[in-house]
Amino acid sequence: MKIHVAKTAEELGAQAAHTIAEKLCEAIAESGEARLVLSTGGSQFETLKALLQEDVPWDKVTAFHLDEYIDLPITHAASFRKYLKERFIDHVHLKEFVFVETEGDVDDNIRMLTRRLREKTIDVGVIGIGENAHIAFNDPPADFDTKQAYIIVNLDSRCKKQQVGEGWFKDEDEVPRQAVSMTPYQIMQCAHIISPVPHKVKADAVKKVLSAKTVDPMVPGSLLKTHPDFQLFLDEESAANCSEEMLAGN
Repeated sequence: MKIHVAKTAEELGAQAAHTIAEKLCEAIAESGEARLVLSTGGSQFETLKALLQEDVPWDKVTAFHLDEYIDLPITHAASFRKYLKERFIDHVHLKEFVFVETEGDVDDNIRMLTRRLREKTIDVGVIGIGENAHIAFNDPPADFDTKQAYIIVNLDSRCKKQQVGEGWFKDEDEVPRQAVSMTPYQIMQCAHIISPVPHKVKADAVKKVLSAKTVDPMVPGSLLKTHPDFQLFLDEESAANCSEEMLAGN
């Protein structure tokens, strides 16, 4: 585990984006292509903006995303498909972007998505950590046992409050009950995991993750620390509740 602490969210985004770009370019140099998983939410704004400025041969990159609400059309302001199109996909010429489709036959869509995702190794997973320490939409207690690639999950109240707090919904009742989420197991199959986690609202979750002595389903982000190449990018606000020892990765 490597922990980077930037002064601001903008600096964090630039550092994380540069690392993502480096890993993608290394994969392209080695095999002629790269595969990328992107997360969404308010914490990813700075990283995605900076990533657009990086010199990556995007036409050699196939991208996937982590999760999507069930029963929420792509036209809704909170749709993660809409989010990624507007903030990233429409600005680069990717080889392909494979969406988490949640309209129509969801189970059939999951089977298709699983097949495409597992065709080859995912080189880089950009994985945020939620205010309740979730990864993707795997709220506590997260299912660390399933070997499926994507599952249907129920969203807990803390997760819903985060979505309201970020301005995606008017109130908690408006947030969908369920989502399709990449599983913890599948996230851990990424060759490199890069986690941009800025802002004061993430300080408690970051402390929980870094202080966890063991892998804990009640702190889903704790699993990331067991990955052989996990890099956590913080800013001064998100790192504020952590001791120097924690931030040293000890």
